[in-house]
Amino acid sequence: MIRDVLTLLGKDLRVEWRNQELALATLFFAAVVMLIFVFAFLAGDRPSAEVCSGVLWVALALSGTVGIARGFEREREGSSFRALLLSPMAREVIYVSKLTGIALLMALVAVVALVLLVVLFGAMVGEIWPTLLLLLALGIVGFSAVAALFGAALGRAQSRQVLLPLLLYPLTLPVLIAGTRATALLLSGGDAAQISFWLRFLVVFDAVFVSLGVWLFEHVVTAGEA
Repeated sequence: MIRDVLTLLGKDLRVEWRNQELALATLFFAAVVMLIFVFAFLAGDRPSAEVCSGVLWVALALSGTVGIARGFEREREGSSFRALLLSPMAREVIYVSKLTGIALLMALVAVVALVLLVVLFGAMVGEIWPTLLLLLALGIVGFSAVAALFGAALGRAQSRQVLLPLLLYPLTLPVLIAGTRATALLLSGGDAAQISFWLRFLVVFDAVFVSLGVWLFEHVVTAGEA
C-alpha cells in the first residue's frame, strides 16, 4: 500500500513540477490574503497575537481551498481520476495519496504564510517554532482529510466549485478554531495546559476523520462519479 501511495504521489508531484500552475497560484493567493490584512492594520498598532493567529489560519484555509478545487479539477479534465478508479488499485490508496498531496501543498503555503507573518506582522516565533510547526502539521492533516474526501465525492456535480467550500468549512471549523486558539496562545505565551489541550484535540480529530475518509472514500467517490 505504501508503495502504491508513493507511486501516485510521485505522479502528482511530477505533473506539478512540469507546469507549477497549482503551487504558484495557491502561493500567490496566500500572499495576496496576507497583504490585504497588512494594509488593513497598517495605520494602527502592531496586531495582537489573536489577530496574527487569525490571519495565518484564514490565509491557510482560503488558499488551501483554491488549491484543492483546482487540483481535482485538473484530474477530471483528462479523465485521469476516472482512470484511477478503474485501475485495480485499492480505493484507500487513492484517498491517502490525495490526502498527502493536499497536505504537502498546504504545508508549502503554511511555510510561506508563516514567513510573511513574521516579516509583515512582526510575530515572534523564535522559541515556539517547534510547537507551532507541530500545530500547523496537525491542522493541515485534519483539513486535508476532509478536503480529500469531499473533493473526490463531488465528482461530476456541476456546482462543485461552489459546493466544495460549503461542505468543507463547516466540517473543518473545529480544526480552524483549535488552530487559531492554540496559535494565539503560543504567540502570546499563554497557558501550556490549554495549548496541550488543543493539540490533543487535533490529534483526535485527525485520527477520526482520516479513519472515516479511508472507510467512506470508496462509497462517496462511486456515487460522485456515477
